[in-house]
Amino acid sequence: MGNDDGGTYEGFSAEERAAMKEHAKEGKAAARRGSRADKAAEAERDVLAKIAEMQDSDRVMAERVHAVITANAPVLAPKLWYGMPSYALDGKVVCFFQSAEKFKARYATLGFSDLAKLDEGPMWAAGFALVEVTAEVETRIAALVKQAVG
Repeated sequence: MGNDDGGTYEGFSAEERAAMKEHAKEGKAAARRGSRADKAAEAERDVLAKIAEMQDSDRVMAERVHAVITANAPVLAPKLWYGMPSYALDGKVVCFFQSAEKFKARYATLGFSDLAKLDEGPMWAAGFALVEVTAEVETRIAALVKQAVG
């Protein structure tokens, strides 16, 4: 199947395929867990283990983002989502941390799903580039996640 502009579709990148495989494993692991409390504790352990695997700067930022989100929006439950630390409300992802290394990007990303209540008129940001998590950045993240869960 070609496309009209003469370009070729080369499929998903290796990083995208790896993320999809991780997502499938996450779903299978979640299905095997017992009680809701066990699931929540195991999901947070999975997130912390994933963060611990990250390269230095990504790991430091992810640890701080995790601490800010869990302190300021305790209704959000940590869980892995496509191999990324994410934070969900009633099982649905509201925000996530994407390491720079995972997709060979020049910066990490704090992203928000459409469930986040960040609406500001006809256009608003749903993703933020992170190169360092300073005290000022932590304050901004805290405000964003509080607003997101509104």
